[in-house]
Amino acid sequence: MVRRSQKRKLPKVTGLCRPEEGLRVKRSCPSCGPEPGGEEKKERGNPVSIQLFPPELVEHIISFLPVRDVVSLGQTCHYFHEVCDSEGVWRRICHRLSPRLQEQGSGVQPWKRAAILNYTKGLYFQAFGGRRRCLSKSVAPVLAHGYRRFLPTKDHVFILDYTGTIFFLKNALVSSTLGQKRACCYVVLCHGAKDFASDPRGDTIYRKYLYVLATREQPGVVDTAHSQSCDCVEVYLQSSGQRVFKITFHHAMSFKQMALVGLETQRTLLLLTEEGKIYSLVVNEAQLDQPHSYTGQLTLRKVSHDLPHLRVACMASNQGSTLYITDQGGVYFEVHTPGVYRDLFGTLEAFDPTYQQMPLPISLPAKVLFCALGYNHLGLVDEFGRIFMQGSNRYGQLGTGDKMDRGEPTQVRYLQQRPVALWCGLNHSLVLSQRSDFSKELLGCGCGARGRLPGWPRGSASFVKLHIKVPLYASSLCPTRECLYMLSGHDIEHHPTYRDLPASRVVGTPKPSLGAEAAQDPEVVAAQACEPYLGQIHSCPTLQECMETTKVIVGWMPLMATQEDFFWEALDMLQRAFGGVGQGPPTPDS
Repeated sequence: MVRRSQKRKLPKVTGLCRPEEGLRVKRSCPSCGPEPGGEEKKERGNPVSIQLFPPELVEHIISFLPVRDVVSLGQTCHYFHEVCDSEGVWRRICHRLSPRLQEQGSGVQPWKRAAILNYTKGLYFQAFGGRRRCLSKSVAPVLAHGYRRFLPTKDHVFILDYTGTIFFLKNALVSSTLGQKRACCYVVLCHGAKDFASDPRGDTIYRKYLYVLATREQPGVVDTAHSQSCDCVEVYLQSSGQRVFKITFHHAMSFKQMALVGLETQRTLLLLTEEGKIYSLVVNEAQLDQPHSYTGQLTLRKVSHDLPHLRVACMASNQGSTLYITDQGGVYFEVHTPGVYRDLFGTLEAFDPTYQQMPLPISLPAKVLFCALGYNHLGLVDEFGRIFMQGSNRYGQLGTGDKMDRGEPTQVRYLQQRPVALWCGLNHSLVLSQRSDFSKELLGCGCGARGRLPGWPRGSASFVKLHIKVPLYASSLCPTRECLYMLSGHDIEHHPTYRDLPASRVVGTPKPSLGAEAAQDPEVVAAQACEPYLGQIHSCPTLQECMETTKVIVGWMPLMATQEDFFWEALDMLQRAFGGVGQGPPTPDS
């Protein structure tokens, strides 16, 4: 019956488009004005405005377009912007991308965010070894509503979606004959999760357990019929997904983030509350798989006890230190071992082994948005998109162009692109950045052994572009010994928005008055001092005179001896290459 009715209605619909009747459909937008050349086209037929069609029909037609075309169509005029931005269009697109989302009755709003999350989700990886090194995509869980976070362990990969479901990619890393790795299957580990964590060390071989912060419904108390929700921490074996431990907290305490610090026997569980307070709990992992009850004490951390006015927004940790970022963009640091303290600050004068939880403030000229914490170095990204590095620089992992340690945050000035994600490992660093055309690229510095910097096996002391094809919607990354993982996903409500630098901090601004010169930024003063040098070089009539003048100016500038030697030798090589003052080919000593 349905097919016959469709066949009877088809001639009525197609009759509107018969060429002999001279009826055409055009886009007519009140904000765009009349179509140019409309008087000349009257002879061809009477056009019909698309606004005469029912809105439901227009939304239904647009919903069949790809997501990228819907976004592009919404940028053409005001009318299509309203239609393409309506919830009806995105609800249909979301049902087309994730049909089970409606069946589950999740009621995710807005529908535009839900559709884009499911359209851009993906987990990619590239193996460091093997004969064929290319980017591959893992199996996408059909039930997942976008990808919020992921964590690779020794044998598997865990993914947390935006509905609080953790997916367990069992045997996710299976070596093939071509040296690639592909995901095999997945199962649902648990629901209602807020966050998860594992061993903070960079090597996945140590990640035996998976800690999950979740919300569970507890049975009602005596003489009460209703149940209440309580936060809890559940511990799972990463090899099998079996739950071996559970801690339930009072219903009055609500947490939003979790981190781990220390080694297996003295594992410290850090919990961040919704009010910005930090609580800690010590767990002995050697006793988790034993069948007996375990009692722990939840205590307030020093950063919240001694500085009660601070409201922590997020935190990062490794096996020997913790970094806190407040809601005002301030940074506080905890160092628990003297070796890490020496690498980060260059001295042990202020280190007190009896008061290791004392938070140390790190001063920066702007508000910090996010950070990355390695074993003995760290990276910070401020509200202007600038990257600051601090700590050990033995392998060039700070990206400053040399191998000198930094005891305070140092800006990497040559990075002009806006960072999307930052990662610090044992002796190398990675930056996922976005260019002006919205394409992504991956930069890296430090040690390049075992292929950890693809294309740069000897490493680099500066951030260089790695030979990796980055997905368009890549949002985070996590390298392991075997491969590099990149998570793809775009959340229209939560993404870093950077500000533009004030005019006083941008090089090339007009020179201020004498009264304001004293309070000017020293970087701007130094840049203005170099302007006469550029004028002298520009006035040289020949290339050889430009090079000779540049060599003299390099001697005037306050540079290190190694930097001066480098510039002088580079200018000599350019002179010899362009037929200047011939001194013969460069010797091995030079």
